[in-house]
Amino acid sequence: MHPPLRRLTPLLIAPVALSALIAPPASATPAASSAPATGAGAAPECNEDPRDLPTWKFIDYREMRRELAHIERISRGRVDVKAAGTSNRGRTIYTATVGTGKKVFLVTSEIHGNEKTGTTSLLRILKWLGTSSSPEAKRLRRTVTFVAVPKINPDGAELDRRGNDNAWAEVQKDFPQLAGRPPAWNYLNTSLQGDDYTKRPGFDLNRDFNPNLKYVPKAADVPGESALPGWFLNPESQTLRDIYTKLRARKGKVDVYVDLHHQGACVREDAQNRLLDVAVDYPPLPDKFFEPGGKYAPYAKTYAKKLSKQLAISAFRGIEKRGYIGARYPHAPTRDLPGQARCSLAMIGTGTVLFEVRGQTQTMGHQMSERFTRAVTAGLTNMLNDLSTGKVYGLDPDTFEQFPGTVEDAAATAFRHAHDGHELE
Repeated sequence: MHPPLRRLTPLLIAPVALSALIAPPASATPAASSAPATGAGAAPECNEDPRDLPTWKFIDYREMRRELAHIERISRGRVDVKAAGTSNRGRTIYTATVGTGKKVFLVTSEIHGNEKTGTTSLLRILKWLGTSSSPEAKRLRRTVTFVAVPKINPDGAELDRRGNDNAWAEVQKDFPQLAGRPPAWNYLNTSLQGDDYTKRPGFDLNRDFNPNLKYVPKAADVPGESALPGWFLNPESQTLRDIYTKLRARKGKVDVYVDLHHQGACVREDAQNRLLDVAVDYPPLPDKFFEPGGKYAPYAKTYAKKLSKQLAISAFRGIEKRGYIGARYPHAPTRDLPGQARCSLAMIGTGTVLFEVRGQTQTMGHQMSERFTRAVTAGLTNMLNDLSTGKVYGLDPDTFEQFPGTVEDAAATAFRHAHDGHELE
């Protein structure tokens, strides 16, 4: 049962037209010079130091529930909100589905709880798709089934931190076969990004996935490492697996999965050295491992690398077309992270894309959140349209490497290296 509608968060707007959701806000364009500009309308100097910054303008769990109920009601049933699972601390994880098309587009936000702009973007898209009578919205509803999970890690989101809220002892209680084993490598029980996990430990959920959706945790596979698949140890990752499995059973396949994230605050694109808005990426899985005898050889025929790159191109073009600054996320040929949701799902046939907004709550707070939200919305809606029309399948995947890459200042580089396998995605 949904909570009653009391008030709408001020970040949401009635999406009477798609252009209103993605047009750049006035005087919010980052400076193009190598040094941050000063003066009215300029981007503030970036800072990677974790700070205690306000987050009250972001949509919290209660506001999200209220807004989902409101969207479902005003859409007159076009948007179907359902409980998909429960977090470790008992919060319901919701899906919101709109459209009946054969092509399935699944997207999650806040798998890391301090990466929040994607949630607002998804609610805006749901409201627009569910209520608009425009030809574009009608076509999308007819051709695409859009499934949004606005907060896949609600416990971490409420704590405004990367990890969820789950102790290793709780995991061992759920999986007795892991008794006596050291914690999984993605267990957070020290300090990370300014958050103290010593009293309330948790997991980096985006390392807990496995391309074998029927995988059951094995003692021999723990603690594992970043170059090995995950284990579905957490109820949140189990819920996403279940959402995906049910969609595939009902619709035949899941065409697209997008994971909305944030990264460092000082990242620039390398063409004009501008502070960027959003970087995009396809799955980091080395090609050599898909060759005969390689560790991913069983997935060589299903790995959706080509479609993933085509979708990333569509996202980048949507971001740039609307006046925002995009880039390719850092992707070395040797980068290997099979435990990420996007990597595991790409191996079994789904085109997957990573969105990386610049800055997290501990480094930027609310600063530029409206601009970033609109940039994410621009990328997602362009992908939806290109999937709907089939245009995405005609894009040359090799052109992805022609887009600007990223550069980071010394503070951002040091910050990334300090977090090793966790990095910022």
